Amino acid sequence: MAENMFLYWGSGSVPCWKAMIALEEKGFSGYKNKLISFDNNEMKGEDVLKLNPRGEVPTFTDGDVVVNESSAICEYLESTYKDKGTQLIPSSTKQRALVLQRMNEAVANLMHKMLLDYIYEFMETKEEDMNPDTVARKTQNLKDELNRWNDYLGKTGAYLAGPDFTMADVYFFPFIGFGVRVGLNLDSFPAMKSYYERLSSRSSIKASWPPHWKESPGSFKPLIGKM
Repeated sequence: MAENMFLYWGSGSVPCWKAMIALEEKGFSGYKNKLISFDNNEMKGEDVLKLNPRGEVPTFTDGDVVVNESSAICEYLESTYKDKGTQLIPSSTKQRALVLQRMNEAVANLMHKMLLDYIYEFMETKEEDMNPDTVARKTQNLKDELNRWNDYLGKTGAYLAGPDFTMADVYFFPFIGFGVRVGLNLDSFPAMKSYYERLSSRSSIKASWPPHWKESPGSFKPLIGKM
């Protein structure tokens, strides 16, 4: 089945990493793929645009089925290949409800409070142009958000939604991995630190780890490291 799949992806992209973890968890190691260069704007190339008019990655095909958007790819893989690899959405109604909540909670909150409102904004703003009050407010917002997730992990134990690895972890881990890459110090979030260290050695995560991260240390250390 993996031989019929193709993924366009970019190294270090949280959405791409999410889709790649799901592919590994469902047992599709060896799927065909193309690593695109963000620096060269390759996501706007003809091969991607003919499948994804937005010119974004991840872009995924499974035979003649085209699936764009990382969450759609993850949910497609689980629903289409439910009996393959890891069951990422539990069959128990109560457990499934919690997994679905955590999945959507991660996207809705961490995408904005960590990536858009914090890391990306400060990456693109010179330090002398930063408003101290704005920095303090956004830092506190992010710290409050991370404390919430740390509390979740403290209550559930091994994984985000209980004793088993689920789609909630597929969605959540890339945000934390990216945060650590750019300077997030997890010492203030002990449950999250333990979670990060443990999952970093999980086979699906190791196999999909952004390759350029293996070759070079993080080059940007934002204010997030000062929490």
